[in-house]
Amino acid sequence: MLPDHMSLLRDAQACIAKQASRKNLNAFISLAEKTAVLKAAEDADRGSVQGPLAGRLIGVKDNISTSDLPTTCASGILQKYTSPYDATVISKLRQAGGIVAGKTNLDEFGMGSHSKHSFFGPVVQENGDNTMRSVGGSSGGSAAAVATGQCWAALGTDTGGSVRLPAAYTGIVGFKPSYGLLSRWGVVAYANSLDTVGILSQSSVDSKQIFDVLSGYDPRDPTSLPKSTRARISKFAGKRFQRGPLRIGVPAEYNITTLSPTVHSSWISTLSYLQAQGHTIHHVFLPTTKQALSAYYVLAPAEASSNLAKYDGVRFGTRAEGPDGATSVLFSATRGQGFGDEVKRRILLGAYTLSADAIDNYFIQAQKVRRLVQRDFDKAFRSPNPLHEEEIDSGEATENEGVDVLVCPTAPTLTPTIEDLDAQNPLDAYKNDVFTVPASLAGLPAISIPVTVPEANEKVGIQVIGQFGHDELVLDIGSIIEKQPT
Repeated sequence: MLPDHMSLLRDAQACIAKQASRKNLNAFISLAEKTAVLKAAEDADRGSVQGPLAGRLIGVKDNISTSDLPTTCASGILQKYTSPYDATVISKLRQAGGIVAGKTNLDEFGMGSHSKHSFFGPVVQENGDNTMRSVGGSSGGSAAAVATGQCWAALGTDTGGSVRLPAAYTGIVGFKPSYGLLSRWGVVAYANSLDTVGILSQSSVDSKQIFDVLSGYDPRDPTSLPKSTRARISKFAGKRFQRGPLRIGVPAEYNITTLSPTVHSSWISTLSYLQAQGHTIHHVFLPTTKQALSAYYVLAPAEASSNLAKYDGVRFGTRAEGPDGATSVLFSATRGQGFGDEVKRRILLGAYTLSADAIDNYFIQAQKVRRLVQRDFDKAFRSPNPLHEEEIDSGEATENEGVDVLVCPTAPTLTPTIEDLDAQNPLDAYKNDVFTVPASLAGLPAISIPVTVPEANEKVGIQVIGQFGHDELVLDIGSIIEKQPT
C-alpha cells in the first residue's frame, strides 16, 4: 500500500526528533545532515525518488564504509577516517531510495557483546525503572536506534551474534543472512570467514524487504556467492509451506542449566504456538555445540589479529606522536594509543593461537571443531546443504527425516543491567554468545524474534536457524512467531 501524502517526510521528521531526544543513549556516532535527509524524504513522498526503500531512514553500523560520513569502527585509531567510496550494501541501499540516517555506535571493530567497548562511549538503553541496561553487541547502536524510533531500520554486522544478540536485548528483529549472500566489500573486516552484514528492524517483513534489495553477487567481494551457487540454492531452498507442515527442531544442547526460567518459558510457549499452527516438534542433537563457543574465540581473534595488522599509522590509522612533539612512526605507540583494551586482548589472543608453538593445539583444532559443527547442522536438517556441490550435481543429495528449521533462545539470560556488566569479567561477556555462535560458524541464516512475556514485562529473543540458503524460510517462520498472542 502506498503511503499517505507526505507520510515519509513526517516519518523522517519523527526520526530526527527522536535522535535529538534520545541522544543520551549514544546510538549514533555521526548523523547525516538534517536538511539533506528531509529533502530526500520529501522527494520520495512526491515520487521523484522511487524504489522499494524510497524515503526510509536507515542507520548504518560504523564499520560499513560510507563516502559522506566518517567510518570510525568506534576506534581511536580511525577516529578521523572517511572512506573514499561506499560499501556495496550502501550503494544498493541508496539505489533503492534508502536514506542513510547516520553511522551507529558499536563495540570497537565489532569486538564485544554489550557495545561498551567504544572510543565514543557505551551505548545504553533505559529500563522502565530508570535503570540503564545493555543493548547487546556489537551492533548495539543500530539496535538502540531502531528500538527507539531514531531510524526505520539499520544495518549491522554479525560475526558471532552481533546482530541477533542486540535484537534480543532491545526487543526488535535481528536477521543474519547466509554467509556470502550479502556483499562484504567495503565492510571493515573483523573475522573474514564469519563477518556477515545483518539487518535490524521492527518486523520480519521489513527485514525481508531490505534483504531482497541487498542480496546479490558482487565480483569485488571474493566471499560473495557466485550466480551458479545462488541458482543451486534457489533450486533446493524452495518454500516448505508448499509441502505441508514444517518439522521444527528443538536442539537439546541449548537447554543449558544456566538458562533463565523466563527465557525457557518463552521458548516453550513459542514451540507450543508453532505446534498449534499445525507444525510438528522434534528433538535434535548437535553434540559439537558445546565446543562451538571455544572454537569461535580461537578463530575470530586469530583472523582479527591478521586483519588489524594494517592499522599502524602508516598504511591506515591515526599516527601517535613522539616525545618531542613530532609524529612518531613507532608501531607500538600508535597501536597502543589507538586500540582499546578489548581489541588489544583479542589481538594478543589471536597472535598467540597463530604462533608456531600453538597453532596445532588451538587454531587447527578449532577449525576441526568448526567443521564438526557444520556437519551436525547438516545431519539435523531435512534439506541438503546446497554448498555440497558434488552431492547436488551427482544427484546424491536427498531429503532425510530431519527438520526444516531449529527454534531456540537467542540469549541464555534476560537483558543485563549496566551495573551487572560492571561486575563481569571478559569471560562472562563471551558466554552471552553461546546460542548465536554455532550458526555463525556454519554460515547459516538465523533470525531473532522478540516474544513478549507479560508477567515479566520483558521481551525475550527467540532464534530461528535454517539450512544454508533457506533465508526466506527463516524469515517466514519469524513472521509466524511475531503473530504469537501475548
